[in-house]
Amino acid sequence: MAQATNMAQTLIRRYFAEHSIVEASINSFNLFVEETLPAIIEENKEVEPTIIPANVEEFKIRLDKIWVTKPEITEADGSTRAIYPVEAKLRKLSYAAPIFMEVSALINGVPRESFKTQIGSLPIMLKSKFCHLHNLSRDELIEKGEDPTDPGGYFVINGTEKVIVTIEDLASNRLMVEKASMGISKYVGKMFSERGSYKIPHTFEKLKDNIFYLSFTRVKRIPIIPLIKALGLVKDEEIMRFIDLPNNSEVIINLYDFIDIKNSEDALDFVSKAIGISQTREIRLERSQEILDKYLLPHVGGEPEDRLTKAHNLCKYLRRFIMISSGMIPQDDKDHFMNKRLKMPGDLLGDLFRLNMKVLIGDMLYNFQRIVKRGKFPSIRVIIREKLLTQKVYSSMATGNWVGGRTGVCQRIERLNFIQTQSHLQRVVSPLSSSQENFQARALHST
Repeated sequence: MAQATNMAQTLIRRYFAEHSIVEASINSFNLFVEETLPAIIEENKEVEPTIIPANVEEFKIRLDKIWVTKPEITEADGSTRAIYPVEAKLRKLSYAAPIFMEVSALINGVPRESFKTQIGSLPIMLKSKFCHLHNLSRDELIEKGEDPTDPGGYFVINGTEKVIVTIEDLASNRLMVEKASMGISKYVGKMFSERGSYKIPHTFEKLKDNIFYLSFTRVKRIPIIPLIKALGLVKDEEIMRFIDLPNNSEVIINLYDFIDIKNSEDALDFVSKAIGISQTREIRLERSQEILDKYLLPHVGGEPEDRLTKAHNLCKYLRRFIMISSGMIPQDDKDHFMNKRLKMPGDLLGDLFRLNMKVLIGDMLYNFQRIVKRGKFPSIRVIIREKLLTQKVYSSMATGNWVGGRTGVCQRIERLNFIQTQSHLQRVVSPLSSSQENFQARALHST
């Protein structure tokens, strides 16, 4: 027994000699800079102003490569040099690195100008790949004035040590069906479909008329069968085959109610009228297709070729909803560990940067169009305000107020003792507010 205990202790010591206690947070930040930032730029790759000079047919601003260097500071005399965390803390500065991006302007598809510019500053997580302390030895850390036992995994904002706390959240892109506590549907299926900047709630219900309904952004309680047909799965026998239930009576009732819908155009027309689009038939069909492509199950895809896959997924979700509501399988447990996800610092910074990148692009468009209205054709160098993105990011990290109305995401590190500091760096918080009486969520789950 004693030998087994000694072996376990040796293994634990060996593991933490090679791995940091905040390794997950550091890897999350590295992933954010290396992969999430370029993905956000790819989402907003081309920007088209609505007001352009009269002699120009087409004008586009293209955002290309983005990269982050190591932390530096610009002194009062204009000189730039590297800054280390200890100096940032002592001088009440932010330990941040400049963000550079390649920007180009195209007139009628022909490049007008292309350059690299700084679009802001990004606070850098200590001990990450982009920190000056990365891979330094114990002696080198002491030489730089750092505590060699400090694990890193936090930021320095205006001289204050700040940590982005990991948040426990429900898994996206998973349908969870449970008994409804209120409303006219006995069971409710809920899912957040998430892709890039889109996170759209979808709600499945069965009302007293025995028809299955789906609600999502801009669309309130629309029958599911016409939606499936509008996406290209038109034949009733194919819908039955994809839903694939031992007892199809509920599906047959729904199919019979919409037996007059023979093709996808009729289904799209039904959907457009249900949404409330009241133009000519051609415009109605076009707008309803745009809504289905953009807002229905965005995690599956947003292109016309993804419509059939969305129809197959709706059949799969409907099958699960029917099986749970009819008691064939048990209802979903939101508190089960497989239905939970952790939003790490990199994920939360991705949400923050995605929102503020849209603010920066909106500001660029406003500045460009304002100058064009005066009869000038400006260089796009003058319309980019690098302080805007920096101020937005710093403000959120200083106050802890985050995207989606979350508060307390970024907190000041508690330094009463070493163990408390390590605990704070690895803390996971629940999104439930203290005023909510949710006893099941607060209880220890067996998983």
